[in-house]
Amino acid sequence: MPRSFLAGNKKTEIWGCRVVLGKHTQPFVIDTIRLKRISRRSILGALGIGVPSAVWAAAIEPNFLSITKKDITLPRWPKALDGFRIAQLTDIHYRPDTDEKLLEKIKTELKKDPVDLITLTGDFVINKRNILPELFGNLKSLEAKHGIMASPGNHDRWHFNTAIIRKEVQAAGFDYLQNAGTMLSIKGENVYINGLDSIWGGHPATAPAWAGHRGDAPVISLVHEPDPFDDLRANKRIDLQLSGHTHGGQCRVPLIGYAPVKVKYGRNYIYGHYEKDDSHLWVGRGIGTVGPRVRFACAPELAILTLRSSS
Repeated sequence: MPRSFLAGNKKTEIWGCRVVLGKHTQPFVIDTIRLKRISRRSILGALGIGVPSAVWAAAIEPNFLSITKKDITLPRWPKALDGFRIAQLTDIHYRPDTDEKLLEKIKTELKKDPVDLITLTGDFVINKRNILPELFGNLKSLEAKHGIMASPGNHDRWHFNTAIIRKEVQAAGFDYLQNAGTMLSIKGENVYINGLDSIWGGHPATAPAWAGHRGDAPVISLVHEPDPFDDLRANKRIDLQLSGHTHGGQCRVPLIGYAPVKVKYGRNYIYGHYEKDDSHLWVGRGIGTVGPRVRFACAPELAILTLRSSS
């Protein structure tokens, strides 16, 4: 991993300004002095959307689960595995006595519509150390044909050491991928699934994460923060990177989809599907929230991605 993503992993959040235009981001100039830690509530007020919308953002939308289903064609994906389905859960930021109904909706959906693989791409909690066992105890009923893989986010690594996270993830029956990978053999084809430690909160190391990769097996990487995508694809085999971290902005401007608040290591890729050469990136909106429990025009998301072969 380049030094640019290893240096300066501090908790101070520096917000940038960009506007998303299709698959690309361009600078967006605002007459202000550095946006820092702008709260979601202040955004709602600045937009002048009024009390009804504020009530929606605080009381309704954070509890509304949206299901995103998307086909992603990977140039190097085996024809025998065309139709392979991955469910992504990211940024749960579990809040006890608040998020149980939302998690039940997710479990109900995945039981009704089973997938081949479930991925948990970090930020399981916010800052309470004692709720990690409760969360994974809640999630252990999840099932997928080829397993459930989890990698950590910055909040997890700020508040837990590796041993604690690994213990709870594995106690739920899931694979824990922190600078590690595993090879799946499916229908005579190999698929390599790996995960990096958090760029911001941990110590990412690509060498051990890719150490088990062999031959021409496609690589699906769980990387909590999306912005390392360009450096990773330039230096390692990566067919699909699954990320979260940005919450899709958490509060977005309706219609134009602009996200006023950006987070460190999540400025260039905010939400959705991006494609560069033979590598693809998916950034999920996530389930939970940080700061006030509000979402606006950016509902919690269960993403179900169907991988397609180009051949």
